[in-house]
Formats: sequence, C-alpha cells, structure tokens
Amino acid sequence: MKQFKTISTIFILTIAVIFGCNVFYLVKLYKSIRTTVEQNVMTALADADLDELWIRAERSREKTMREIEAGQQDSLRKGEASVYQDTSGNMVSVTRYDDGSVSSETISDENDGSFSNKFIDAVGRQFHTIMDAHVGVDFEVMDSVLSKRLNDRMIYPDYIATEIIDSQGAVIVSNPKYTEGTYDTFTYRFNPEMDMAYRVHLTPLTRHIFSEMSGVIVTVFLLMIVFAAAFIYLFRTVSRLRTIEEMKDDFVNNVTHELKTPIAIAYSANDALLNYDTVNDLSKRDTYLRIANKQLKRLGELVESILAMSMERRKTLQLKPETIELHSFIEGIVEAQSMRKEKDIHIDVKQVEHTEIEADKIHLANVLNNLIDNAIKYSDEGVNIVITGDDEGISIADNGIGIPSKSLPYLFNKFYRVPHGNRQDVRGYGIGLYYVKSILDKMGWSISVSSKEGEGSVFTIKFNKDEQ
Repeated sequence: MKQFKTISTIFILTIAVIFGCNVFYLVKLYKSIRTTVEQNVMTALADADLDELWIRAERSREKTMREIEAGQQDSLRKGEASVYQDTSGNMVSVTRYDDGSVSSETISDENDGSFSNKFIDAVGRQFHTIMDAHVGVDFEVMDSVLSKRLNDRMIYPDYIATEIIDSQGAVIVSNPKYTEGTYDTFTYRFNPEMDMAYRVHLTPLTRHIFSEMSGVIVTVFLLMIVFAAAFIYLFRTVSRLRTIEEMKDDFVNNVTHELKTPIAIAYSANDALLNYDTVNDLSKRDTYLRIANKQLKRLGELVESILAMSMERRKTLQLKPETIELHSFIEGIVEAQSMRKEKDIHIDVKQVEHTEIEADKIHLANVLNNLIDNAIKYSDEGVNIVITGDDEGISIADNGIGIPSKSLPYLFNKFYRVPHGNRQDVRGYGIGLYYVKSILDKMGWSISVSSKEGEGSVFTIKFNKDEQ
C-alpha cells in the first residue's frame, strides 16, 4: 500500500507538471497570436487610411468635375490642387495659380491596380498634405472602411471609434461616436510632417484571440480531464481491490480459525472414544459421537463454502445443463434436509407434477440447499418451509426471523452479512447468497427476495430473467 501511495503521488505530480507546462505554452501561444493580431490591425488601419483617402479624393473629384463642367473654375482657390480620375481611369491633379491659369497633371500608375498599391507613392507625397487641408476626415467612412478591412482579416470587433491626435496624444479631431470604456487602442501616424496620427479604439481583442485558440484550449483541457478521470477511476478500482483483498485475507483467517475449532473438538471426541471405557458407558459414547458428528458436519459446511467461492472465482466455469424432473429433484433435496435434527424442521413441497427444466444439476442442488440452509439457520426452533415449483420458477418461503428492509438491496453482495444485533448463534461469511446469484446469472435465471422482520422471507427463482 505504501508503494501504491508513492506511485500515486508521483503520478499526480507528473500530471500537475504537465498541466503547468500546458498552461505556460498556452500563455506563450496567446502572446504570439496577440502579436500577430495586433500586426493585422495595424495593416488594416494602414489600408483603411488609403481607402478613406480614395473615397475623399473621389468625392473631391466629382465636385471639381461638376464645377469645371459648369464653368466654375474660379471656385478653385489660388494655389489649391484637386485630384480626380478622368474617363480613362488615370488620376489627374488640377491646380489653380495666382495669375488665374489652371494646369493639370496625370499621376503615374505603375502598380498592380489595387487601392493600396495605387496610392502608396502618390499618397505618401501629397495626398494627406493636400486633402487634409481642404477636406476633413469623415470618421463614419473611416470607421466603416476599417471595420471592413478587419473583417477581411477575420477580426470582428463590436465597437470601432477613430480620432486624430498629435504626437503628445492630445486629440486634434474627436469622433462623435467615441464613448468612454475599456478598449484596445492602436495608433497609426499617417502624416508625420503635420504631426497627425489616427488613434483607434476597438473592442478588446481577447475574445478574438481566444476564439483562435479555442481548439487548442479545449483539446488540452479535455486531455487533462480524461487523465484525471482515468486516474480517479484507477485509484478507486485499486482501492476497491485492496479492500476486497483485505476482506479475503480476513475471510481466510476466520475460516482457518473456524476449521481449527471443529477439528480440535472432533479430535478430542475421537480420542475420548479410544482412550476411555465407552463400551460400557453408552450415554458417554453417544455424547462423544454426537459431538464428533456435529463438528464434522460443521467442517463439511465450511469446506462447501470455500469450494463454492473458489468455483465462482473461476471465470472459465462451464455449466453442464441436463434435463431435470423438478418434482423428484426437489423431493430428494427435501428428504436429505429433513434428516437434520438440530431443529424441528417441516418442509412442505407444493409443485406441479412432471415439470422438466434444463439446468446444471450439481449447481442447482447447491443453490437450493443453500437457500434451505439459510431458512433453517435464520429460524427459531420450529422451522416451517414451503417450496413451490412449476415451469416458471421456484419459490422458497420460511417463517424465520426475516430480513430488515435496509439490508435487502445488499443481500446478494459478496461478504455482506445481515446484522442481527447481539445474536451469536448464527454464523456465516456472506458468500452463500452471492454464490447463489452468481450461479443463477450464469444459468440465465434471476432471483429476488421479499421479507418482513419477524414474519419470514420468500426467495423466488425465475427461469427467465424477462419474467421478473
């Protein structure tokens, strides 16, 4: 047992270490995923900035084209540049000079055509400088575009609010949608020359990160639960086996003691018969013979109990069913039991004639003898037993001391003994009824019991379990 406790402690510590390592690596994985997600947010913010500029440029171009088409070139301020897209898809910059002349310049496009690539060079040189001075940021558009870019990266925040700040963190242009709360904050410097940056407030990314890790987290914790459940099951099984082992040792010790007692008494009785003049003293001879006979009978009961338990433990036990004429079979058992003289025994057989069953004769005889033995053992001096048998089953009723209702559920458990207070005249080891049920289960039969204290018990054997 000490070795088992040591091994169990080592096993528990090992599981704890493994669990600690899993938690450590889960934390590292969380940090790694968070870094990646934060990089994705910054990339999405950069793309959203360019997309928002594109939308502002489109709106400005549409306005400028309407003014040009309406002959309202004077609406361009002196020195002001406006960017629009012509009918060929080229970006054109239109500028009004102090002398009233207007010039246009096509912005080269040497990239792959995506929004971000179209503006990488042009926006870096002039767009923010030009656009921010004349067309303010539309935060509704910026938040919407940023949300779309985040969604493209499988990030779905419930809340987004963008504002413009300086290098000191002071708000230059606030977002009307912004409210105080717990957010993850990101800063993107879009116009270093004018000391301007976006500050974005997002729903905390922890939920998104945990959703990314959910598979790993669930798998790790399921494994730990399985390990823990397996260990608990193993521990309980070993503890139960240990208990059974201790009970078996106690049983062996008790049986050894019980075997020594009748052997010693029978030996003494036989020794007296041999060494004393019992021929002329018939009463003394009869007394010694009765003592020896009683102890030999006790020895027989003990040996039968041990053999019954030993045979039950053999999982390879094979029954040998044969056709049995039930009436004559029960009558033979009753005749043998009626010869017992320790009590006034009366056994009445009420049975349908010529009933035949298929069963192992030896084991069925052991079962019935066991039930009748119990009926005699747990009765007062006058024993009345009624046995009823037919093609459905057998019942054995007695007028014994009865069984407490609280003991009925455990009656067929191995080594279970019904408590009888201070009564010392009833001995047993709690394996008889366990053997009975085990044999009947192997036959495919069932047994049930009904009892009331002081009124006796009825044991009913059904030849078919489905008929209970």
